[in-house]
Amino acid sequence: MFSLAQLTHFVAVAEELHFGRAAERLKMTQPPLSRQIQLLEKELDVQLFDRSSRAVKLTPAGKAFLSDARRLLQQSERAALSVRKASAGRSGTLRVGFTGGSVHSGLAMLLDTARATLDDVEVDLRELVTMGQLEALSEGSLDIGLVRPPVTRPDLSSRTLVRESLIVAVPRNHPLAQLDRPIDITELHGANLVMYTPIESRYFHELLSSVFHESSVAPVITQYMTQIHSIIALVNLGWGLAVVPESAGRMHYDGVLYQPLTLPRPALVELDLVWRLNNDNPALHRLLSALDSN
Repeated sequence: MFSLAQLTHFVAVAEELHFGRAAERLKMTQPPLSRQIQLLEKELDVQLFDRSSRAVKLTPAGKAFLSDARRLLQQSERAALSVRKASAGRSGTLRVGFTGGSVHSGLAMLLDTARATLDDVEVDLRELVTMGQLEALSEGSLDIGLVRPPVTRPDLSSRTLVRESLIVAVPRNHPLAQLDRPIDITELHGANLVMYTPIESRYFHELLSSVFHESSVAPVITQYMTQIHSIIALVNLGWGLAVVPESAGRMHYDGVLYQPLTLPRPALVELDLVWRLNNDNPALHRLLSALDSN
C-alpha cells in the first residue's frame, strides 16, 4: 500500500509539473523523488505522469488520482488535529462549512450564536462552494453548512437562514454609477457583466438568467467566476458590472459603487442552513436549538 509520504510527493509533482521544482519544494533531491513516484505507479499499476516530452504532464489516471490524493492528505491532517485537540482537553468540535458570499450575511449570525452557546466547543470553519458542502455533509466530514438552495438530498435537512435583495456593483467611472436612483434591470441590456459560473455557482447563475430572461435583458458576459468576492474584484478592475446579493455591498473597493436594482417582481437571494439528519454531534443540536430560539 502507498504511504502518505508518497501521496505528498505525487501532489507536489502534480502541482509543479516539474520534478526539479517539486524536489526543491519538498526539500529533497530529484532522484529519490523520481524513485518514490515510480514506486507509487508500480503500487497502483498505472502511469501517473507523461514523461515523453520535455514538459511533465498528468495522465488521465493521474488527474483522477490527484483529487483523491489531496483528500486523503487533508483527512490525515484533520485526524492529527483532532488528536491534538483531544489531548488538550477540548470536549468537541463543530465543523462548519460556508460559501465565500455568506461571510457577509449568514456566517456572522451563525458564529455569534455558536460563540454564545458553544463556549466549550471548537468551531472548525471550512470555505467550500455549495456542492462541495453537500458532499462533505453527506459523507460526514461537515456538521453544518451555509449553502444556496435547493437542498434535495434525502439524507440532509435544511431551512432558510437569510433572504436578501439583489443590487448592482458598478465601476466608479461607469455612467450608471452616477445615478441618484435605483438601476432598472433593463439598463443592463448590452452592458458588460461579470457572471457566475453555471456549475460551481449554479444557484446564482440560474437566478440571474431567469431575471434577465423575464425582462428580455441580454448583457455582454465578460467573465464567468465562482466566488462573489472575485466577481467584485473584477468589477473594481473595470471588467464590467455585477449583480450581487445586498450583503456583498459590505465589500469595500475604491473603484466600486453599489446601486439598488429595480425588478418587475422581487427576486430574493436565499441562504440555507443544512445538516445531515442522522448526525449525532451534541454541539450541532445545541446550536440548532439556539438558532430556533433567536
